[in-house]
Amino acid sequence: MKKLEEQNKALVKRMYEVFEKRDFEAYKEVVAPEYVCYLPSRSTKPISREEAIEWGKMLHNAFPDITYSIEELIAEGDKVMSRFIVRGTHKGEYQGIPATGNKIEASGVMITRIENGKIVEDKEELDALGLMMQLDMELKPKEAEK
Repeated sequence: MKKLEEQNKALVKRMYEVFEKRDFEAYKEVVAPEYVCYLPSRSTKPISREEAIEWGKMLHNAFPDITYSIEELIAEGDKVMSRFIVRGTHKGEYQGIPATGNKIEASGVMITRIENGKIVEDKEELDALGLMMQLDMELKPKEAEK
C-alpha cells in the first residue's frame, strides 16, 4: 500500500507541475477523461476535464506568473490531500475583475481521488474571500430589502 500511496503523491505533484506550466497535453495524461472537479467541494455541479483546462487557461491569462507551492501532501488509499499556496500577479481579467497589478497569495486544500493511475476527482477549497480582498474587492452587507 505504501508504494501505491507514494505513486499517487507523485501523480498529484505532476498534476500541479503541468498545470502551472500550462502544459495541458501533459495534464490530459495525468487526469482521466471522466475527471470531475468540485470547486468549492460542496458544489453540486462539478466541472469536467475540458472545463478545468479552460479554467486553467483563464487563470494563466489573469495571472501569467502563477505558481503553486505544495505545502503538505498526505496519501491514504486512493486519495491524496494537498495543501497548497497559489501566487501570482493579477495582470488580466479574473472573474470579471479587471487587472489590478496586485500580487496575490491564496491558500487552498484539495482532495484528489485516483483510479488506475489517473486522477478522476478533485474537491478543492480555496481562500476565495482572501483572494478577492487582495484584488481590492470589498465585502459589505447587503442592503436591507424594503
